[in-house]
Amino acid sequence: MRSAYELIEKAGKMNCTVGEIILLEESEMTGTPREQLIERMNQNYIVMKESVEQGMTGKWKSLSGLVGGDAARMEALRASGKSLLGDRMNQAAARAIAVAEVNAGMGRIVAAPTAGSCGVLPGVLLTVRDVTGTSDEKVIMSLFTAAGLGMVIAERASVSGAEGGCQAEIGSAAGMAAAAAVELAGGSPEDTGHAAAIALKSFLGLVCDPVAGLVEVPCVKRNAMAAVIAVTAAEMVLAGIKSAIPVDEVIDAMAAIGRQMPCSLKETAHGGLAVTPTGEKIRNTYHQ
Repeated sequence: MRSAYELIEKAGKMNCTVGEIILLEESEMTGTPREQLIERMNQNYIVMKESVEQGMTGKWKSLSGLVGGDAARMEALRASGKSLLGDRMNQAAARAIAVAEVNAGMGRIVAAPTAGSCGVLPGVLLTVRDVTGTSDEKVIMSLFTAAGLGMVIAERASVSGAEGGCQAEIGSAAGMAAAAAVELAGGSPEDTGHAAAIALKSFLGLVCDPVAGLVEVPCVKRNAMAAVIAVTAAEMVLAGIKSAIPVDEVIDAMAAIGRQMPCSLKETAHGGLAVTPTGEKIRNTYHQ
């Protein structure tokens, strides 16, 4: 999977979704029946839903104690009627945090595309499902679309924070989620590319700077921000807005930026927030 454009073009010619193209090609390439692939993706979807439910209880805490309970705090604000984001955007952010908190608490999640960015897709897709009233079956198919884009990013650039910075993890997740969200809302294959490009552009240059080397601060909160940006990107495209730069070129730009980043800003905890006075204090606390 080297080109999102080729996937989008093929889906347009066959009058189907990008997810259908991914499913067809995966079945042909591996010899795995279509139904079996769908069931595997359904199992991923089940884990995503379970991790959201678990995280929203507010009971999940990381071993360090740095994160935990924020998803429940977001939900409490929504329930109070005082949310600035409104019900749906609040839910997307809260659900993204919920899954990220389960990950930090050593719970079961789906790395999508990584554990550090695991909350974005569930947060976005469950919320778009609720808004549109679409079926779980369509959500599962949209996950194939997200997976296809993720495969292109992995081939043309990277989804690793250690190789490309946080843009490669949380940025990729936002792009994948935006593409899937547009598809769920009835957008065209071309729309998925524009949504992915707009979301991914918003994270170019983002460093990976985990405080104390833990996938907690600022990682969990970035999941919420990425979910909101992904939904915003999808909303823009549904309104008729297009990305001036094609998605493949955005991915290539991300790869180039990642290569230009110093190692201190790529998951080493030797730069960024990790070396602020408070970041150093936290590190010293947990690495004595």
